[in-house]
Amino acid sequence: MLLMFLARLPMTAMGVTMTLYVVNDLGRGYGAAGLIGAATTLGSAIGAPLVGRYVDRYGLRPVVAICGVASSTFWISAPHLPYQVLLAVALPAGVLSVPAGTLARLVLTALVPLEQRRAAYSLDTILVEASFMIGPSAGIMAITQLPAVYALTGIGVCFALSATLIYRQNPPIRAEADAEVFSGERPPVRSWLTGRLVMAMFIAAGALFCLVGMELAALATLRASGDIAWSGLLITFMCVASVLGGAIHGAVRRSLSQGTLMVLLAVLTLPVGLIDHPWWLLAIVLFPSNVLCAPTLAASTETVSAAAPPRVRGEAMGLLDAASRIGLAIGSPIIGFVIDHSSPGWGFTASALGALAIASVGLFWRRSRTPARVPALTSS
Repeated sequence: MLLMFLARLPMTAMGVTMTLYVVNDLGRGYGAAGLIGAATTLGSAIGAPLVGRYVDRYGLRPVVAICGVASSTFWISAPHLPYQVLLAVALPAGVLSVPAGTLARLVLTALVPLEQRRAAYSLDTILVEASFMIGPSAGIMAITQLPAVYALTGIGVCFALSATLIYRQNPPIRAEADAEVFSGERPPVRSWLTGRLVMAMFIAAGALFCLVGMELAALATLRASGDIAWSGLLITFMCVASVLGGAIHGAVRRSLSQGTLMVLLAVLTLPVGLIDHPWWLLAIVLFPSNVLCAPTLAASTETVSAAAPPRVRGEAMGLLDAASRIGLAIGSPIIGFVIDHSSPGWGFTASALGALAIASVGLFWRRSRTPARVPALTSS
């Protein structure tokens, strides 16, 4: 878990670091920086299930070696590339990014007994929150205090080191009890990508849509009220609330389902838009919804782990990563559009309603793929 935490740090730092590099050093606008971010996100969404599938087929080491070389090469060469070339290679670099999230879930599933996985997934989600507290701040500090070539090369070196450590450690991605399963043929996608799994993907996408929209709306609210200086403290407070929720979720014997947690997350986000100042009151009303952040993400992992056959668990976890990234990718522009054409408060409402709409698509999909039960005919 510590190894995967270290592997996630450069991943959480790369978005803001690349944005500031494109804006400050290349002299481009935020739209141009957003195109690179969108290309990287789209690439990672495409690549996550493919990389997961190759992990299932060939094991951890070959995949980590290829992805580690690709990620480190991209970031080390980035400060020496013109913008057009940087944009062109952003998508393939996203496809071949180190799959730290997928690997972390596979390793935990292999090493942790079934009855203790909720606690393990919750702890992993807490470490994800911790990485988002450290990574972006470190990236901002590096790109603003050091020459850009050092900042971007440093991210590439971090990717190389983390991939090397994972390669040398070679943690198990398959439980010993599942060894026989991997010796057989791979089941076709239609046999295991059930309505339950698809619905879990949609719920995860909805949760990330709500979370990124909530964060964007919170920052817009602070800016509108003149409290933008408190944005760092507010984001930290939101992360602490999520960590607390993850600890509670991992400690209880029974927890709410993934769908119930996501609905509560959305419902508690709806009234936040009624508060626009002061910043500390906004933090208080954001606390309940953020407490549900880590539990919802952990429950998503737990649901997919339980529903996916061991033989294709890597690909299933990759699909979960892809769904989460799609939720993030579509959340920012949609909520940004709502805020630009209304007010920051409506951003919270749109985040909640959008999340519920995305989850509803998953529910509809599951019901449409579940055959109706035909009552048995009995003769008198």
